[in-house]
Amino acid sequence: MKAAVLLSGGVDSSVALALAREQGWELSAFYIKIWLEDELAYLGHCPWEEDLGFARAVCEKLGVPLEVVSLQQDYLEKVVDQTLAELRGGLTPSPDILCNQRIKFGVFLERIAPGFDKIVSGHYARVAHPTGGLSILKRAADSIKDQTYFLSFLAQTQVARCLFPVGDLLKREVRALAQAHGLATAQRKDSQGLCFLGRIKYREFVKFHLGERAGPIVERKTGHVLGQHRGPWFYTIGQRKGLDLSGGPWFVIAKNLEENTVFVGHERDLAMGSRDEFNAASLHWIAGPPTAHALEVKLRHSPELAPCRIEEAGPGQLRVLLDRADPGIAPGQVAVFYEGENCLGGGVIE
Repeated sequence: MKAAVLLSGGVDSSVALALAREQGWELSAFYIKIWLEDELAYLGHCPWEEDLGFARAVCEKLGVPLEVVSLQQDYLEKVVDQTLAELRGGLTPSPDILCNQRIKFGVFLERIAPGFDKIVSGHYARVAHPTGGLSILKRAADSIKDQTYFLSFLAQTQVARCLFPVGDLLKREVRALAQAHGLATAQRKDSQGLCFLGRIKYREFVKFHLGERAGPIVERKTGHVLGQHRGPWFYTIGQRKGLDLSGGPWFVIAKNLEENTVFVGHERDLAMGSRDEFNAASLHWIAGPPTAHALEVKLRHSPELAPCRIEEAGPGQLRVLLDRADPGIAPGQVAVFYEGENCLGGGVIE
């Protein structure tokens, strides 16, 4: 049985490789190059060469061949272009969900098929394969590190071929295993931010592609102009950092793209604008639509699950009713639904 391992140069994928090797899989490791460093190099250090160095060290230690696969153009066309279009339209995109769906378990999987039975990665998630049934994506043992939110738009055919060896482990256990195997990544810090940016600042990336369009920052309650923003695409509902206003803390409450205005308020104002219901469209179900109406939902990547009820709201749409209001619901965000430990799929907030 042959398995392809997605190796990032981090500790999680390194341990996933080591565990899959112990399970007896015939392994080949692949480093996917999707950094956009050529056009954005002046913005900051993009560490793909450093990552690749760690990936090579791990493969040499474990005796597994490594191949570099460049998917930069695919990433630009299938992830970055849509991300920028959604930002331009005032939405809050989820590029990491697109990356998993279209690149890591999409284009890459298509290129290596049918030469490999499974694709191994260091994601914190689990997959169950009931006899005679559809494969089920399940939450990881470590609720803090659980990454099913980012895997929620995988198709059944993709989930069926996934192997997540660290899904049953806590992060500290992963670190301990890396140390025990003598892996070069054992003490390496986890990467932060979007997967294609490296250490390039997100704001600088957006500025490069969308530019700036100055406009007023207005206190929603009083109508007072508090300052100037550099473009509405730099802000999302519930955002606190990066406003550079005195008298805070301030939070983004709303945006008006036609008037190029960003509205802010204090925490109590944000809470007053909380919503306990919303519509979701572009629905995606991993193993078919849910039969239950009482579910739980994640509105962003976090350990928190909110109880909810779902109702049909028209063709391809759901009405989601939350047990308690949430102050940070933004159009374009992905809502991911759960029934117990099972990640069912999700939809895009309208």
